[in-house]
Amino acid sequence: MPAAAPEEITRESWLALIVVTAAAFLVVLDVSVVNVALPSIARDLKATSAQLPWVISGYNIALASLLLLAGRTADRRGRRATFTAGLYLFLLGSLLCGIANSPLTLIVARVVQATGGAFLMPASLAMVLPQFPLSRRGVAIGIWGAAGALGAAFGPSVGAVLISTWSWRGIFLVNVPLAALPRRGSAKSSRRWRGIFLVNVPLGLIVAVLARRLVAETRDQSAEGPLDLIGVPVGVAGVALIMYGIVRSEQHGWTDQSVLGLILAGIAVVPLVVWRSTRHPAPLLDLSLFEGRPYSVSTAAFWVYSLAFTAGFFLNSFMFQELWGMSVLKTGFGLTPGPLIAAVTSARLGGMADRIGHRWIVSVGCWVTAAGYLWILLTFTSEQDYVFVYLPSAALIGVGVGATIAGYQSAAMAEVGVDQFASANATLRTFQQVGYAIGISVVSTLAAGFSYDGIYDGFVWVMACFVVSGVVMLIGYPSGSATARQASNP
Repeated sequence: MPAAAPEEITRESWLALIVVTAAAFLVVLDVSVVNVALPSIARDLKATSAQLPWVISGYNIALASLLLLAGRTADRRGRRATFTAGLYLFLLGSLLCGIANSPLTLIVARVVQATGGAFLMPASLAMVLPQFPLSRRGVAIGIWGAAGALGAAFGPSVGAVLISTWSWRGIFLVNVPLAALPRRGSAKSSRRWRGIFLVNVPLGLIVAVLARRLVAETRDQSAEGPLDLIGVPVGVAGVALIMYGIVRSEQHGWTDQSVLGLILAGIAVVPLVVWRSTRHPAPLLDLSLFEGRPYSVSTAAFWVYSLAFTAGFFLNSFMFQELWGMSVLKTGFGLTPGPLIAAVTSARLGGMADRIGHRWIVSVGCWVTAAGYLWILLTFTSEQDYVFVYLPSAALIGVGVGATIAGYQSAAMAEVGVDQFASANATLRTFQQVGYAIGISVVSTLAAGFSYDGIYDGFVWVMACFVVSGVVMLIGYPSGSATARQASNP
């Protein structure tokens, strides 16, 4: 069913979009810096090789497992309330990460942080989309997506600077002025606590207050009764098992019995969740979303896209450091151009998709991204050549990602009803997170040891996934704009 939406965009709607994109930027920024900090974390907290991966894996498993529940909660209980609760929980998790004194406490804090992010992100977009007409929804999602791209762009460089000038703790307290933080080796912990309190807490309060003033509370008015008390925990556990199995495959390989057992156990509960979703009035998974061709095709194509997206950046980082011998600081700044270009082009291409449709914009964007990785395949060697090898590919990848990362979300949400905004976004992001995990695991296997040949094979995988994703979108997604389709099917 077409989504009900206003005919014009008010000033308050634009301000509300700025507020939620600021929150999204902070979340992505805080998450994107962690990879460059792992060696420093290992040294400072004396983390073992078995503990260290869980700093990232614990976050990813918790996030993917809770997204469906978060989306359903936001649509049923209120998007603004869910957004605010998620924001506070994310800030609390960031604070706990910044003061963690052992690997275990850091991993637990990352799970808290992920829980807040799971509830914040779907609700942040869903609570402002009802204020935008169907003909401008792509622009809104493009701006929201640009915030994420900016977070990804500046994350590695911000992290590298903070690690170099202070310590890894700065990446979780990134909003705290460096002057208010103790330098490495300093015992002035009171200054650190004062800096945290004086900056992070007011920041969260400001965003929450502005959201309350600028965004009306919205929810699914037809929702009645509690969520499925069987389907919800079973579904959450199923996604967690699948994610845990994928994460273990990075160390133990895909043929390991424990890996296969975990993944198969997670997959085994899918039929039960689907069965409960067809019968319970308030299921975890809203199957009606997949009745629409735009949503179902976009979700399938986006899952294939996700197999390559983070895997490509992962390989670039290791090409810089392991193959070319670049420092953490140089790597952080070196990775910035692609996401920065994506942020600049995202909103403009989102507006173009609103006018002419998502089918060709997103498909061509996938192939442009694939062309960027093809350039790397044709030019890179074991000798460092950043300007000739990486910069041209970064330009292509940046434009391609600008057309796709928000374009896929806009294409999926094009004909979703207002009452399903958060659930639709959360379901899409669940497929995205599982795809990210599989992609990282595959390229970790292909690029074992991070030799030239291994990295080359990883880039072949990445390029192929982007090509296939564009083909799926071109073949399956309906032509024309969402507004034109709505007019032809009143």
